[in-house]
Amino acid sequence: MSKTRPPMRVAPVVPAATGLPCCPPLTERPMTGAEAETVARMFKALGDPVRLRLFSLIAAYDGGEACVCNISDVGVSQPTVSHHLKKLKEAGLLSSERRGTWVYYRAEPAALAALGRLLGAAEAGRVPPTSRGS
Repeated sequence: MSKTRPPMRVAPVVPAATGLPCCPPLTERPMTGAEAETVARMFKALGDPVRLRLFSLIAAYDGGEACVCNISDVGVSQPTVSHHLKKLKEAGLLSSERRGTWVYYRAEPAALAALGRLLGAAEAGRVPPTSRGS
């Protein structure tokens, strides 16, 4: 007797303002190829310790926006900081605005929301039973 799987739930992918799809929690359903590529791009950008630190500095900055002049002291040269900020922007994690001489960076709310939803299933009580207690 063969078992049939229940139909897979597929939530619609709604493009956010940055073009990033809204991804369901990891435990809700398998990702589509496009979702996996987008999320992998974000995680790849955040996989570098300097980029993760820059992203954290900007996201946690008072008002959610930081001037590059206030976040450049992360142990690397200014050109390297610029390179890492560019990679974070390309991944859809940051937006920027030039004001006179300085550039101000802001964490993209849609990217933060997408990452939060994606990882939100790890909350207590929502982890699949096979993962509990390990």
